[in-house]
Amino acid sequence: MHAERNETPPCRQICLCLLCGLPAAGKTTLVQALSNHTALRGWKTLSLSYDELIPQEAFSKVYTESDCQPLQTQTKWKNSRQAILSWLAQVLQNPSQDPSSCRSDPEVWSQLCMTFQKQHLPATLRSSPSHSQTKLLFLLDDNFYYQSMRYEVYQLARKYAVGFCQVYLQCPTELCVSRNTNRTVPLSEVVILDMVKRMEPPNPLKNTWEQNSLTLNSCKDFTNQDLQSLITLIASAFDHPLSPFQDDTEKRDIDRQSCANSVVHQADQACRRLVSQAMLTAREKSISPGTLQSLAKELNKSKTRLLQDLRKDLHRGFAISPDESMDIERAVGHTVIRFDGELQEIIQRLCNQ
Repeated sequence: MHAERNETPPCRQICLCLLCGLPAAGKTTLVQALSNHTALRGWKTLSLSYDELIPQEAFSKVYTESDCQPLQTQTKWKNSRQAILSWLAQVLQNPSQDPSSCRSDPEVWSQLCMTFQKQHLPATLRSSPSHSQTKLLFLLDDNFYYQSMRYEVYQLARKYAVGFCQVYLQCPTELCVSRNTNRTVPLSEVVILDMVKRMEPPNPLKNTWEQNSLTLNSCKDFTNQDLQSLITLIASAFDHPLSPFQDDTEKRDIDRQSCANSVVHQADQACRRLVSQAMLTAREKSISPGTLQSLAKELNKSKTRLLQDLRKDLHRGFAISPDESMDIERAVGHTVIRFDGELQEIIQRLCNQ
């Protein structure tokens, strides 16, 4: 236990602030608007934009032919994110040393060095006795659309006993798509629309580890009240760093969420197999192309609705804990049986037509 306490940086107060939301929601604009306020308070601020740190080719996505297939990210993108976290861990462990973990990913390391130069910070974040009370603020600018992405940063903050907070920028999809077209390198609209489906905004009522969160409406320019609210949030995080010895309530929360995701994934895979078999059988019976198209559309619509119902049930606590394998099996089986019943009804109706 004493060893973990020694990992806490002795010379600086540090806060990790996550800025999350859809692409073009206004995260980078918020960083710029916040700069004067942090400078007035004497905080040293380092903004880490994942879009700038991660090589563009790492953001390429792999899509399957079917719209209902999940979007998958390439390994390089995941490795680059881990490289940033690894570098951040070394900074939190000992700010006076030259963190070199990202040198295993030269492109990320090169971008980090450029970031230091742009923001007039040294390549090493050394502390001196005369600056022992310096407050160092890390603004992590990324979509962070899955709560598991944010939880990784929270774990770092707790391990090294530093402040943690997060702000979610709430912005209509249509506005994000419109703003995106004005970017130098705009994203595909498909990517943004897919992220809308996957976005998991901070939920302080459900996740105890997300209690230090703020939601800002970013449809218009940020007001002084918005910025003051965020400054207050960050100041509170500085004053109340996390403890490595907190109870494991938040761990149970994330375990339950992971378990729920696993249940939905298993049910999804089982239903997909039923769809594939039904489509194969329909083709063998020389069903017309128009009927095949209608069949595929209705089956996917039914599957999506049942999986949404399953997720809602899981969030209400139905059959959800890592050690309840029989309950998990029952939850998956119940959904698959319901889907198979609807599948048969849909096939019968279309065949009669």
